[in-house]
Order: sequence, then structure tokens, then C-alpha cells
Amino acid sequence: MTLDIIFYVIGAICIIVGFLGCVLPILPGLPISYLGILLLHFTSMVDYSLAFLIGWAIVVIIVQILDYFVPIWGTKKFGGSKAGSWGSGIGLFLGMFLSPWGVILGPFVGAVIGELISGKEFSLALRAGFGSFIGFLVGTIMKLIVAVVLGFFFFKELFIAIF
Repeated sequence: MTLDIIFYVIGAICIIVGFLGCVLPILPGLPISYLGILLLHFTSMVDYSLAFLIGWAIVVIIVQILDYFVPIWGTKKFGGSKAGSWGSGIGLFLGMFLSPWGVILGPFVGAVIGELISGKEFSLALRAGFGSFIGFLVGTIMKLIVAVVLGFFFFKELFIAIF
């Protein structure tokens, strides 16, 4: 029972930190939230099905991967060239070291610089950068939705287990 309480507390912390990690790029939000679900599963009071655990692991992995590619996709959707997409990806990578604003602005600035280097007009380069920013927002919203759902499943089962 004592181990259960420890897992409840650490699991709840993981869910909360994971949610914060969806908007604070230095933290891998969804994997931390999923760890909270796993910790709750390993208590004596909660038993998620194997299909539930595997299904959500797959969702977390897919959303984590998409989060890196959606800004690049956004750049292309808004008229960006290959140079803009590369710039967006490089900006995202470099932006990780300048958290939190670097991750938000990195893909935008990278896409704009990539487009300018490839010879596009400034207005077209800005449009590609805007597409990258929209892609960043879409990725963040995807992560937040999954984190909220994982949090719901965690706290619902925790409430049932305690009461």
C-alpha cells in the first residue's frame, strides 16, 4: 500500500509535468505523462488493459514524431520551398537550445532565412515562416490534447482507486 501511494504521487507529478512539457520545450511532455499512466497501472488498485497501454504508447510516439515534422509541413503548405523547409527544421533544432522562445521562433526564423537565401522575396519568405509557426501551433495543440486525455484517464482511475 505504501508503494501504491508513492506511485500515485509520482504518477500525478508526471501527469502535471508532462502537461507543462507540452508547452515548455525543454521537457518531453507526452512521454512523461505516459510514465504517469504506467506508474498508476503498476499499483494494486488500477489495471489498465494491455491494449490501452500499447495504444496510448503508439499515440504518444506518433504525436512526438509529428511534432517535429508539422512545422516543416506548415512551411511547405504556405508556399515554402525546400530551402524554407530545411531552414524550419534547422531553426527548430537550434531553437531547442534557446528555450522557450527559441523553439517557438526558431522554425519561423529558420524558414524565413531559408527562403531569403533561396532568393524569395521577403513577403513570400514571411509567409513560409508563418506556415512554420502555424505548424508549431498545430503540434503543440496535438500534444496538449493527448496530455489532457492521459490526465483524464489518470485522475479518473486514481479517484476510483482512492474512493
